[in-house]
Amino acid sequence: MRRILFALALMACAASPLRATYMLIPMDESAQNNHLKAYGVTYWVISQGVEAYWLLNYRGGSFAFPYTATFDKECKTRNVKFEVIADAQFAAIQNEILNPEVNMDVIKLEKAPKIAVYSPDKDEKGEIIQPWDDAVTLVLTYAEIPYDVIYDTDVLQGKLLEYDWLHLHHEDFTGMYGKFYASHSNQPWYRDHVRMMEGLARENGFTKVSQLKLAVAKRIAEYVSGGGFMFAMCSATDTYDIALAAEGLDICAEMYDGDPADPNAQNKLDFSKTLAFENFQLIRDPLTYEHSTIDHNLGRNVNPEQDYFTLFDFSAKWDPVPTMLTQCHTRTVKGFMGQSTAFMKPTIKPTVLIMGENKPANEARYIHGTYGYGFWTYYGGHDPEDYRHFVGDPPTDLALHPNSPGYRLILNNILFPAAKKKHQKT
Repeated sequence: MRRILFALALMACAASPLRATYMLIPMDESAQNNHLKAYGVTYWVISQGVEAYWLLNYRGGSFAFPYTATFDKECKTRNVKFEVIADAQFAAIQNEILNPEVNMDVIKLEKAPKIAVYSPDKDEKGEIIQPWDDAVTLVLTYAEIPYDVIYDTDVLQGKLLEYDWLHLHHEDFTGMYGKFYASHSNQPWYRDHVRMMEGLARENGFTKVSQLKLAVAKRIAEYVSGGGFMFAMCSATDTYDIALAAEGLDICAEMYDGDPADPNAQNKLDFSKTLAFENFQLIRDPLTYEHSTIDHNLGRNVNPEQDYFTLFDFSAKWDPVPTMLTQCHTRTVKGFMGQSTAFMKPTIKPTVLIMGENKPANEARYIHGTYGYGFWTYYGGHDPEDYRHFVGDPPTDLALHPNSPGYRLILNNILFPAAKKKHQKT
């Protein structure tokens, strides 16, 4: 009888949460209810001062952290699946991952990055100016990850130094208001935006919006060079580099800044100042909804039903940074359009790392690089779950896309700065 009671006691202990000291958040396709909120849970855990682990290439890039009843409840509240495992099980998983024969690694996440989103947000009346949403703010809100909104004056006043991670989205750093003149110049939102931007330029001591945007772009470059993390999508990718290359030049037509553009601006571009692109041609027609030959949009012949891009498979132990940035439960991601949809490979600098491409179209969708002591990532397109997002379309409801591979790539970038510093190298 004593043997039976002893055996029952051992079984009870084995089943007790007190002995199951780790929580594993699986991120493979079939095991997770909500991939996007899993990032939010992990961010929340490290924001509580608790270290977490990112298990690269293990079950879709799973997460793990010490078990507590509070973390247990939080996962259940957010509908995030988890497995409770004992010390020995977690040690066995780590040993499996650290085997030099397998393409996996363990990354420790130590500090929740402070996040800034660069956006005009609302005007002085509290009204939303832009008739479109932002994929990053959508997913940050859905994943319950906190962020601050900053804009041009904040950047020029040095507030970037308060943040670890900066996001740029549907912005035109050339001062041409997205080149929406032909299609939307009679719309109230367009006129309000022009008025607001011209006022911001004057308030900050500039005579033109293009001069304001260049100053902001240079401050952002300084932030990255000093060790910051910058993530850009849609038109904030190519127009940012165009603005840097065109420093000191007038590339804006008269309807944008009141005087003609420099007819020889193309030959005066300085590609040494850009982060990602070189040898591109400016689209000089002010009425064409395109800035340059960086973006593969005009004349793009890709069937929407066949529009996918493939994530590269990197060595987790030797290339931890791109491995972190490409963690997903699939290597094939559905493409999506934007004002800047994809990057033409001939315009990408040879030092830039391509992490996702549509090879038949000869375009890159997801690229990464270093600048000084910092990192930047460019992601083509506007909304990973809205193939062709038009001006005025309602925002995507991410509750309908909780396992979105395209949105996972955004969240990889958000957690990347939390990684132990020795892994932040390329």
